[in-house]
Amino acid sequence: MIEPTRGQLERSLSQRLQALYREELGQQPSRITCQLFDNKLAAILEDSVTPAEQLIAQQGKAELTDQMRIELTEATKPHVKALIEEVLQVNVRDILSDTTLETGRRGIIAILETPPAVRSPNSNSRAQRE
Repeated sequence: MIEPTRGQLERSLSQRLQALYREELGQQPSRITCQLFDNKLAAILEDSVTPAEQLIAQQGKAELTDQMRIELTEATKPHVKALIEEVLQVNVRDILSDTTLETGRRGIIAILETPPAVRSPNSNSRAQRE
């Protein structure tokens, strides 16, 4: 079996995270960027604030909105962890996540047990020439 490239894994993670947020929270982020750094994964979700969070924030209830974001993060954490482990085929040691209501961005950092197995993006083209 041919190992995926780092870019293929990052794109797959972005697509799967977008689907997870759409299905679990009813809010599809407009853009998700994933970047692998050895045994770390960083993901930035644009427009990730749910309509319920927006509604509560518009009513001036910042403390309630913060609590709701914390609860949503905790509720989705096992799903995000399982998705990352499935796509990357490595165990996740820890997940850190926070959302900025003002910008609508959510950041996720996953600490992986080991770096995922990836192939060089040029290795497939060399094999095809030979």
